[in-house]
Amino acid sequence: MSNSTSALGRVGTFLEMIKFEHTIFALPFAYMGALLAQIRLPDWPVLFWITMAMVGARTAAMTLNRLIDRHIDRKNPRTANRAMARGIIGAGEAWFYVALSFVLLLFSAAMLNRTALLLSPLAVFVLVLYSYTKRFTWACHVVLGLALGAAPMGAWIGVNGAVDPPVVVLAFAVLFWSAGFDVIYACQDADFDRSQGLHSIPARFGIARGLMISRLLHVIAPALLLVVGLMLGLGTFYYAGVAISAGLLVYEHTLVSPKDLSRLDAAFFAMNGYISMTMFVFTLLDIFF
Repeated sequence: MSNSTSALGRVGTFLEMIKFEHTIFALPFAYMGALLAQIRLPDWPVLFWITMAMVGARTAAMTLNRLIDRHIDRKNPRTANRAMARGIIGAGEAWFYVALSFVLLLFSAAMLNRTALLLSPLAVFVLVLYSYTKRFTWACHVVLGLALGAAPMGAWIGVNGAVDPPVVVLAFAVLFWSAGFDVIYACQDADFDRSQGLHSIPARFGIARGLMISRLLHVIAPALLLVVGLMLGLGTFYYAGVAISAGLLVYEHTLVSPKDLSRLDAAFFAMNGYISMTMFVFTLLDIFF
């Protein structure tokens, strides 16, 4: 009993470390890509393998991030309590989880279609690259956006076996949205990043300008979602979802200011989860009705 309890405890520690619950940021947009690929609900096996591919991709990405940044995390008071920073999960164990996650991603892609499998190494490259980018460029937020923007594109390819113009626009919408919220999140570490020679938009341009750049990115994102609707001839429910999401983005930016980041967690975690779910649910309603 104690061994099984210990094993479950380690799994729980791992899931907490990678913030598994935050898969909600990208998974709804992946489902959007799957829904919009043929303007209908895909077959259940296709949705299952898209879900498995997403779980594999995100688990690998977050584990790599914690693994690669563990030495930096030990120095940052905000992150010093993370499992890898404290040595609760070792590097060898983390590499095992990364390998297992990439196997799940590649196998799931193979179960979808040949194009998904052939393009999956590109997704692996972006996921690995992101964790290193803050060491050499303040555009690291864009690389994160590229990784999350791959979610709807990968799902679209999983359904159609091809890359079509509407999903490229959708991927860019997710890119701008996620890059914008990542800039907000990076504001809390601006001073630490500068002291360690790390790069981010707030560290390079300051928190006030960083928040202005985030707002600009969050103006572009819903505009691109509108373009997707026009390209695919979507209806009222979809546009209502875009309008609500735009309103949530506006509210998100009222929660933070250069002088007050105390509500940053609410702005980052809660609002962005609501936005992704809103877009998925209203896209689903639009397709059904």
